[in-house]
Amino acid sequence: MCYVYILECADRTLYTGWTNNLNKRIETHSKGKGAKYTRARLPVKLVYFEKYEDKISAQKREYAIKRLAKKDKIKLISHENFNITEL
Repeated sequence: MCYVYILECADRTLYTGWTNNLNKRIETHSKGKGAKYTRARLPVKLVYFEKYEDKISAQKREYAIKRLAKKDKIKLISHENFNITEL
């Protein structure tokens, strides 16, 4: 299983990424050992994720989300009620 996720950073910017282990990746970001972008913007908070069966699908979706305007990412996040226990 692969995941595409969106984090809200301390400066209220949004970071989008993909991983095959969401819990571990969020933990890595939170410890300041994740992407360079998030290291300077701690703490981060998981605000959205989607599940995919394979890496290629997740990477394509990550790319599509990254191309969205911030207002459209906010719409995506606000229209989705996800349950973190689904991980």
